[in-house]
Amino acid sequence: MAAYILRRLLLIIPTLIGILTINFLIIQAAPGGPVEQTIAQLEGLSNSAVPGSSGGGELTANQNTNDSSYRGGRGLDPRLVAEIEALYGFDKPAHERYFQMLGNYLTFDFGKSFYSDKSVIDLIVEKLPVSISLGLWTTLLTYLISVPLGIRKAVKDGSTFDVWSSTVIIIGYAIPNFLFAILLIVLFAGGSYFDWFPLRGLTSSNFDELSLIEKIGDYFWHITLPVFASVISSFATLTMLTKNSFLDEINKQYVLTARAKGLTEKNVLYGHIFRNAMLLIIAGMPAALIGIFFTGSMLIEVIFSLDGLGLLGYEAVINRDYPVIFGTLYIFTLIGLLMKLISDLTYVMVDPRIDFESREQ
Repeated sequence: MAAYILRRLLLIIPTLIGILTINFLIIQAAPGGPVEQTIAQLEGLSNSAVPGSSGGGELTANQNTNDSSYRGGRGLDPRLVAEIEALYGFDKPAHERYFQMLGNYLTFDFGKSFYSDKSVIDLIVEKLPVSISLGLWTTLLTYLISVPLGIRKAVKDGSTFDVWSSTVIIIGYAIPNFLFAILLIVLFAGGSYFDWFPLRGLTSSNFDELSLIEKIGDYFWHITLPVFASVISSFATLTMLTKNSFLDEINKQYVLTARAKGLTEKNVLYGHIFRNAMLLIIAGMPAALIGIFFTGSMLIEVIFSLDGLGLLGYEAVINRDYPVIFGTLYIFTLIGLLMKLISDLTYVMVDPRIDFESREQ
């Protein structure tokens, strides 16, 4: 097993390099980078001062005198354009910037954000607690609801409980989490009905002045609606996956044999079926965690004004903040690969008969 873990850890390196390379090439081809945005802002300021100018980056005839490789930058002094390039690190060829980025990332040096004057690591550390809070509670509640509910539905397959619970699950799955979040705000956060919950942040402005009990209450007061909105969109798939996995195991021969030996339904379910049925649930855990922690929480963070990693990544893409984009991509990919390895190790813990090392030989 140690050799398998070592091979998987070594495989992370080329995987990270491949993902970074593909995204680097895509970013280079995408228009509207930080240099272009800065030039557009300068041109807009310049044109706004010219009487009769149409603004928005249009140049007057006497401005279009200098050659520039950037769209809209022909009216600027080439030395100013060169300074802007140097400011964002674009004064070097693409291949040189690429290899410099790889070298820095090996030591987890992601550089500074173009716009916030903070290092990427500091930004990630600053935003991480919000995403962890939202992700952990969402994941915990999703599994605490979905696994028991899925098992119950499998045991009661075809019953009235199975039918009406499936109806509720389908309705919950059909409603996007951001739309459900808006509905919660309208109903319970000062919209058209009740004003029971706050709209912004994870804590109140006077959080530091509160006692320990009051701080805990204030935290859960703020996190309730965002977590509830996230759970609604997450538990449906996991519930049906659990049900189908247990149904598949219930109909196998070894279950009939266990019942024929006189074992109770509880012993059959949790002593024999549970271990095999949960393998499929465990297999989807890394993807679920990554989705809930990072991608799935973006719209929730925007709607409830939670300053987390999802919102950070969204703003970085909009602003073409390349250090933040590549830094967060690197961190997310690394966490995802490590979570996949942990998932494989959990397989072995749940069922010792599984041997990944022998399969690779």
